[in-house]
Amino acid sequence: MACFFRRSIAAKLGRALQQSEDVFINALSAVPVFKKQSSPVFKLPITVLQSSGILPSTGDIQQQTENLAHQLHQDSVVEEISAGPGVINFKINRKLLVQKMVEPFGGEEDDKFGLNSELFKDLKRGTTLVEYSSPNIAKKFHAGHLRSTIIGNFIANLKQSLGNNVIRMNYLGDWGMQFGLLGAGFGQFGCKEKLKQNPLQHLFEVYVEVNREAEHNEDMKEAARDFFRQLEHHESEAVSLWKQFREITVDEYQHVYKRLGVHFDVYSGESFHQDQAQTVVQLLQSRGLLKTSERGTSVVDLSPAGDMSSVCTVLRSDGTTLYITRDLAAAIDRKERFQFDEMIYVTDKSQANHFQQLFQILLALGHSWADRCQHVPFGLVRGMKTRSGEVVFLEDVLDEARARMLHNMRQTKTTKELENPEDTAEKVGISALIIQDFKGPLLSDYKFDWERMLQAQGDTGVFLQYTHARLCSLLERNEGAQADVVDPSLLLEHTSLNILQHLLRYDEVLCQSAQDLQPRHLVNFLLKLCHLIALAHRELPVKGSSQDVAQARFRLFRGACSVLTNGMKILGITPVDKM
Repeated sequence: MACFFRRSIAAKLGRALQQSEDVFINALSAVPVFKKQSSPVFKLPITVLQSSGILPSTGDIQQQTENLAHQLHQDSVVEEISAGPGVINFKINRKLLVQKMVEPFGGEEDDKFGLNSELFKDLKRGTTLVEYSSPNIAKKFHAGHLRSTIIGNFIANLKQSLGNNVIRMNYLGDWGMQFGLLGAGFGQFGCKEKLKQNPLQHLFEVYVEVNREAEHNEDMKEAARDFFRQLEHHESEAVSLWKQFREITVDEYQHVYKRLGVHFDVYSGESFHQDQAQTVVQLLQSRGLLKTSERGTSVVDLSPAGDMSSVCTVLRSDGTTLYITRDLAAAIDRKERFQFDEMIYVTDKSQANHFQQLFQILLALGHSWADRCQHVPFGLVRGMKTRSGEVVFLEDVLDEARARMLHNMRQTKTTKELENPEDTAEKVGISALIIQDFKGPLLSDYKFDWERMLQAQGDTGVFLQYTHARLCSLLERNEGAQADVVDPSLLLEHTSLNILQHLLRYDEVLCQSAQDLQPRHLVNFLLKLCHLIALAHRELPVKGSSQDVAQARFRLFRGACSVLTNGMKILGITPVDKM
């Protein structure tokens, strides 16, 4: 419903400046609310009109602001227009604001609120392929993979909610020299019985042991190189052992993904592209892009001057492929198979150079669609340790979050009787992990803090879940107050208006998130919404109010709950109804 008001103000500006109203839609923004003071509802920065050439870029900004404000006149929609420092403020008729904002929450389509905004008309639609999580097989899911998994899931959810056809891909690290080490090591240190009992733990132990051995034993290194050569040449015994490792790993990972509420449309892997990687090498050769280094490796010269000052190695001296060779083959294959309009890779920031080289080589091969490929990098998590303080596997972190949340719930007097308290604790614990991760810029490293993460009062995932459960309880207890038509004049208190004015910003927040793929905008929006709801709980009782007041307030809380639910789902959080 923000669209109705934006369109009305844009039409007013269009008439005054003799421009199409469409040029003003994206320039108008809803003003963040403040608890204790009334504020304008929309604002228009004059600098936006200057940069787009609608107003002269020279001259006194404040004078231009006041002149334009003077040309605009109030009407039944906009009741007050004023000039602020470099911005024009628009105050909306409050009764109309309430009427238009609560309208969508009276029917079955309330889960679509904010998603059909005209702010999204310039966003690229079509098919988006998101590659995320992508752990290495034959290794337990490390806590470090949590970030790629939940960030990628958020991006996929966001793109899907905005109408894109999304392909969620898990590109497993299932090829390369580490499998040479593991294959050779399993022959020496592996035990088939232990592999059956605790497969990934045993493979992890073998991997640690063989790496230790290879540090001082040249024979072990040679055995590893030999095993990988056997894999590349499809020798049956090596391939059979590798397949066993891969199947075991995918089964174990799917269990973790289920706990996180994450799913994939495609499980791919480096191994799928080993043969195609050789084709890419031949293509590079035929285009004259392949050079041989002094060490006998095959490289692509990426230096602007063509002086080999910056090269990318695509083949080892023994002719085996590398990670980037297989990534080139994978990208070309995906374009052919899925005809994506954009492809997004979600990995940590240490791989930034890898993706820069990948996109450069694709462009050099004539694949102009490489410009529509993007790397979303993220920083490291520091201090993510369990009580034992050992190497942190993701399942340990999830178990710890669930256990601590269960303990907190048992200590809290307001905790409801739950059918499955462990399941609720799991969902709340995971939402706490996600919100702690998503509150800042993704590129920043951050320090993980168990105590802060699980607080119910601060700006945490627990607070989001608590607010959602409380709203569900209020709506269930007051079901009789649901009505098809409500009187908007009964929601003119400052507390009600603050919630509705805040909801006006939902489409802007989603638009901002879609542009920079950062979840923090949505997280901050939802946390602010929860604070406003907490105040409304105290000041706007439904029970005990007259019927028409109860109906109006019920609609307000239903709308707030609907937006909170949808926003949490986009973040990858499963909302709980009781806790």
